[in-house]
Amino acid sequence: MRLKYLSKVTTLEYAGGKCIGCEKCTEVCPHGVFGMNGGKALIADRDACMECGACALNCPAGALTVNAGTGCAAAIIKSWFTGKEPECGCSDSDTCC
Repeated sequence: MRLKYLSKVTTLEYAGGKCIGCEKCTEVCPHGVFGMNGGKALIADRDACMECGACALNCPAGALTVNAGTGCAAAIIKSWFTGKEPECGCSDSDTCC
């Protein structure tokens, strides 16, 4: 069984034009978020991202960014512990908590 995290809330961003095809993201991602196609990385399963930041830290081309511990996912998880409504500061109600 493949674990899923919260749908459509990750802060993961990918700038495909910067990708040099080194495959570092596929090597370091603990959840198989990335794949390769035509010598470039691709996001194969965005919702599997746990926002650890390993991909961004290891991308020599700067094609990946992740704001670990911020955004909708962090707000929802924090709300589980506090019992309060999630507050992420997001302005996109379609993909926000």
